[in-house]
Amino acid sequence: MTNRTVFADAGYWIALLNRRDDLADRARHVSQLLSNAKIVTSEMVLVEVLNDFSKRGELFRATASTWVDSLHQHPMLTIVPQTSNQFRDGLELYKQRLDKAWSLTDCVSFQIMRDRSITEALAYDKHFEQAGFVALLRYDSPRN
Repeated sequence: MTNRTVFADAGYWIALLNRRDDLADRARHVSQLLSNAKIVTSEMVLVEVLNDFSKRGELFRATASTWVDSLHQHPMLTIVPQTSNQFRDGLELYKQRLDKAWSLTDCVSFQIMRDRSITEALAYDKHFEQAGFVALLRYDSPRN
């Protein structure tokens, strides 16, 4: 399905980079099934990935930073840059949903998905489902 666009969350990227991650096999499997899909992620998401690997030692830090550099060359990937307006919009959603444990990065991700009419996320995070999106890593195979 070539017109499919999905949003990639930090947990997905972390699972692809860390073979010991609980979601590693599922992330690789879903990646293969969605090999023709366009992927959107954000600089804020990539900050979360780099932060996660920052405490894992030099090898993981080097691998993660090289990998983030390489993402900019991926023809099917769009990395949404962080802007002040995006930050403020995400903060507004964060303040509106004090009943949820959504991170600011989650809120910005939801805003990006809404702005781009993306309904599916390469994510396991239940917060995506709470916000009305499909978290593809929660299922055995991507929905059509």
